[in-house]
Amino acid sequence: MDDTTDLQSINYELLVEDALRSVVRGALSIAQHAGLPGESHFYVTFLTDAPGVSISDTLKAGNPKEMTIVLQHQFWDLDVFDDRFHITLSFSGTHEQLIIPFSAITHFTDPSVGFGLQFSEPEIDNETIQAEDSAVTPPKISTSTSLSEIKPSLSKNGQKRSQADHDDAATVAKDTAEIVSLDTFRKEP
Repeated sequence: MDDTTDLQSINYELLVEDALRSVVRGALSIAQHAGLPGESHFYVTFLTDAPGVSISDTLKAGNPKEMTIVLQHQFWDLDVFDDRFHITLSFSGTHEQLIIPFSAITHFTDPSVGFGLQFSEPEIDNETIQAEDSAVTPPKISTSTSLSEIKPSLSKNGQKRSQADHDDAATVAKDTAEIVSLDTFRKEP
């Protein structure tokens, strides 16, 4: 008898979210090896208190829960790994190194092409934090998020547009940044 007999069902939501995080990893890998092509630039929002995140105390004090960084003109030492990336950015003239696990990312956007992803926040308990000094585990999917709770996205002209403005969540006008939420694929009970 092996450990798989205790498995009640396959958590497809977790598998899909992990696959979508590989899109972020791939985009950052391209930037690492070839630079940012064309007008591409990234907004990456992450939880500053997630396991494995390493930022200076100054940045942590100013961003106790969540922080958004922009990768556009000035970034250095971008290194992408399977579970995290390292980058150096300038904040008020001071270079700061950040280590960000992919599981800590809540939003990833490339506004130049109207692309965006939104991830659920990992459910983390104190035992998990203590057991994983700096290791990163895949996030757990929260089923409490609904389409009406998705934060507005930006259209190419910079105007905020709410996901609720769209008649159908799967059909989005070409000029908006589409945020993909796993709830879009869930069947109503």
